[in-house]
Amino acid sequence: MKKILIFLLPLLLFAAPQIPTVNLSLSAPSTPKQLVDILNIVILLTILVLAPSIILVTTSFVRILVVLGFLRQALGTPQSPPTTLLVSFALILTFFIMEPYAKEAYNSGIKPYMEKKIGYEEAFEKSVKPFKKFMIKNTREKDLALFYRIRHLPNPKTIDDVPLTILIPAFMLSELKTAFEIAFLIFLPFLVIDMVVSAILMSLGMMMLPPVMISLPFKILVFILVDGWDLVVMGLVQSFK
Repeated sequence: MKKILIFLLPLLLFAAPQIPTVNLSLSAPSTPKQLVDILNIVILLTILVLAPSIILVTTSFVRILVVLGFLRQALGTPQSPPTTLLVSFALILTFFIMEPYAKEAYNSGIKPYMEKKIGYEEAFEKSVKPFKKFMIKNTREKDLALFYRIRHLPNPKTIDDVPLTILIPAFMLSELKTAFEIAFLIFLPFLVIDMVVSAILMSLGMMMLPPVMISLPFKILVFILVDGWDLVVMGLVQSFK
């Protein structure tokens, strides 16, 4: 739970530099400060609703979940492991991969802000910087240039000049491409098993017997013998720069 709050705090800092007091009265705001407080509450609630989705698309979650989904299809078991278990496993791996960046964001931005050593704007920049660095490392230059061309913007001179509105969609696009590349490599050995089993059944004249029924136990057996889960997890973790 503590790690989840570390992920959420940068977004909360951006939405509400000072969390206002909540007044449940229905009277109209009489001063500009009251109006600003109300708007801060609306922004804060909006960020809280969107925060889980924003966090998931700016971390390693997308790549991990897509690869695990393709692995389930390659094994030929569309219902096992269940989707809830895959999502939970992807979240755990995401926390494991993003923990150093979350700690850096907390120590450099959130903690000084809570101790009233820096302002909220500086705290937000320092808190977002580690995650921004992570996304830049795992984003293809081609994908980043694509969104710059769409916006007709000049190329950035430094990493700090890349806005989040361009970096996040470029990062998501790169993550999907990388996930599909990993999925292709995962599919190959299972596809070979399906082809071998299908060829054997055809040579025996068993045309009416579905090859999937025969190949499924062999695919699971091979996956267990090569310690497939460890290989997949190790490959996913090492695929992040």
